[in-house]
Amino acid sequence: MARIAGITLPANKRLEIGLTYIYGIGLKTSHDILKQAGIDGNIRVKDLPEQQVNIIREIIEKSFKVEGELKRDKLMNIKRLKEIGSFRGSRHQKGLPARGQRTKTNCRTVRGNTRKTMGSGRKLANQKT
Repeated sequence: MARIAGITLPANKRLEIGLTYIYGIGLKTSHDILKQAGIDGNIRVKDLPEQQVNIIREIIEKSFKVEGELKRDKLMNIKRLKEIGSFRGSRHQKGLPARGQRTKTNCRTVRGNTRKTMGSGRKLANQKT
């Protein structure tokens, strides 16, 4: 069982997919790590020798921010935006989209899926009221 960056990789997945279970590593980064380590990405995680697991672990620790360190950096960046009083920081405080998306008709999940307008929660005509 391979354990990298505090995450136990799923045993029956291919290695390139299994690495994406680590927060901060996507498919492209997974390919880059395996290319750098010289390991085939099509083998299963359970078939991976401990020596190769250690090689992958070292590459990830040296080159990438993952898991807690990455999450902490994200939170610190958002906190900094809030403290300096930027527009993006104020949008984060209010729980609204920060990158210019419209809010009249979209972003229901960000706003808590509230249906306050008249037609948005309307029942069908053939249903009893």
